[in-house]
Amino acid sequence: MSTEPPLLLALDLTGTFAFGLNGALTAVRAARLDIVGVMALGMITALGGGIIRDMVLDDLPPATFRDLRYLVIAAAGALIAFGFARHLGRIGMPIELLDAVGLSVFAVTGASKAMEFGIGPVQAVILGVVTAVGGGTIRDTLVQQIPSVMREGLYAIPALVGAAITVATILLGVYGLTAALIAAGVCMVIRVLGLRFSLNAPKPRGVHPDFGD
Repeated sequence: MSTEPPLLLALDLTGTFAFGLNGALTAVRAARLDIVGVMALGMITALGGGIIRDMVLDDLPPATFRDLRYLVIAAAGALIAFGFARHLGRIGMPIELLDAVGLSVFAVTGASKAMEFGIGPVQAVILGVVTAVGGGTIRDTLVQQIPSVMREGLYAIPALVGAAITVATILLGVYGLTAALIAAGVCMVIRVLGLRFSLNAPKPRGVHPDFGD
């Protein structure tokens, strides 16, 4: 079983469920995969970022393979998506909110775990972002889509902000449940505002779509 602090574990498992559900719904919507594909994509989305994080930190085997709860919760999210895909597909925004939840809590847990392992603050922020977007990037690649982190400007940026707030509170010695929830909340609000108002990071001006052809 995991030896992670209760707060870190609770947030990690919350993000795992949210991303498991979201990844499986992507499999149903975008790729129309069977149950094996839905389960695989859901679990890869839920667990991919954490596995990358733990490998970088040399925390091996990754927490996913030391604590059965990660696998069970990721699988549960994927199964719910498979069983209720018809109904869940009608409520697009709540599903996007689940993605925002996963993104937010993984940014926090990735950064806080990196700081626990003694790496520098800047590196911890980067690893928080990698934890948040890693699983989704693998997911999108497998279904032959441009990863969200590369086409949605307010995807990596909220994760960066959430991870930075987490690292700052740790350095100030005030990190705890309240600080973690604030960091995750800020990340989630930025992500939701981006979705609501179709906000994106700046792109090059005056570049024709066929530039370079």
